[in-house]
Formats: sequence, C-alpha cells, structure tokens
Amino acid sequence: MGRRFDCSDLDQRAEGLIEAATAVRRGELVVLPTDTVYGIGADAFMPPAVTALLDAKGRGREMPPPVLVGTVRAATALVDDLGPYGQDLIDAFWPGPLTLVCRANRALSWDLGDTKGTVAVRMPLHPVALDLLKETGPMAVSSANRSGAPAATTAEEAQEQLGDSVAVYLDGGKTTDNTPSTILDLTTAVPRMLRRGAIPVEKLRGIIGYVATDD
Repeated sequence: MGRRFDCSDLDQRAEGLIEAATAVRRGELVVLPTDTVYGIGADAFMPPAVTALLDAKGRGREMPPPVLVGTVRAATALVDDLGPYGQDLIDAFWPGPLTLVCRANRALSWDLGDTKGTVAVRMPLHPVALDLLKETGPMAVSSANRSGAPAATTAEEAQEQLGDSVAVYLDGGKTTDNTPSTILDLTTAVPRMLRRGAIPVEKLRGIIGYVATDD
C-alpha cells in the first residue's frame, strides 16, 4: 500500500516530499495536491513511468498527460516556442490554473504518448506541488482518478481509486476548487480554447485580445 503523508504536519510534509521525490526518481507514481484537483504524477522523462501512469488511470496513449513544472524556466525548456502570446499569459496567470499547449522542444528525449509534437504545460499554484516539482523537475501529471470516474479532491479519494499503483500520497487536505484548469492551444495562429476551466475566456482576452472558442 502506498504511504500517505499529512502535509499539514510539518515533519510529515518534509518526510513526504523526500519520499515522493525519491519515488519519482525510481520511476514510481505519486499523488500530489494541486490548485485544482489531486494529480497522479511521474517523471516526464521516464517513458515506463508515464506508461505506468496511463495504466493506473486506465487510459491509452491517445490521451497523453500534461506536464507540471515548478518554475517558468523549466517550462520554457520544454517548448520549442511560446509564440507571441505565451510569455504574457505566463506573466498574468502562472502559477495558476492555465494549461498552455505548445510545440514541444524537438531535442528532448521523452514519450508522453500520442502528442503530435506538442506538450501541455502548467505551473500549479500549490506550495506542496511546487516544492515537489522543484525537487523532481517536470512531471507528467493527470487527475488522480480512474478514467471516467470523478476527479479526486482528497488524498483519500485518490487512494480509494488508485490504491497500490501509487507509491506515495501527499495529503494536502481537500482541494479548495475542483474546477479544472483552462486549456489554451498556442500552436495555431490564433490561440484557441480547448477546455473551459478556472480562468474564463474574458480574462484571457483581456491579456491577449482574441481567443477562439467552439461557441
């Protein structure tokens, strides 16, 4: 059974972060709190670990996980180009619930699934997540649930769904907002919203002007 650490206790938080970072380096899976819902994560540069993540969720390669980062510098190293709008969006909304889809850096050796040469990247606004990401580097992270089931808003809910497939659970309490991140595609000439989420389209347009939607 994966170990669960209560991050409201400073000693357990410190121990849990060490155990989680060690597990990630071994290619194991961890569950962490974010500013939206709990996530299940793995080292983004270990293909077997990413495959294990998809297997734990019951998801195929056609749905590659996003990548969470602890710093803006880490994000820019993953992408080929932020385009004319990426930096302004990062300055306005990161860390926070905005996922940016960009062309991936072609020099990187990784396999997140059928990405079609793109990567979805985000810097979450949660101290436990950021502390872990600064230790591990970029992590492939998807919502901590079995595919088709409700996203976990507590570590206990995540553990009920994912069980022994996860080595370490970092318990940050109930998430304050289970609205998913907004996903914005920057790979086209006009930024396109792929998923409505915590940041409304009006706020995005206030920063970069026109944003295409499916409405």
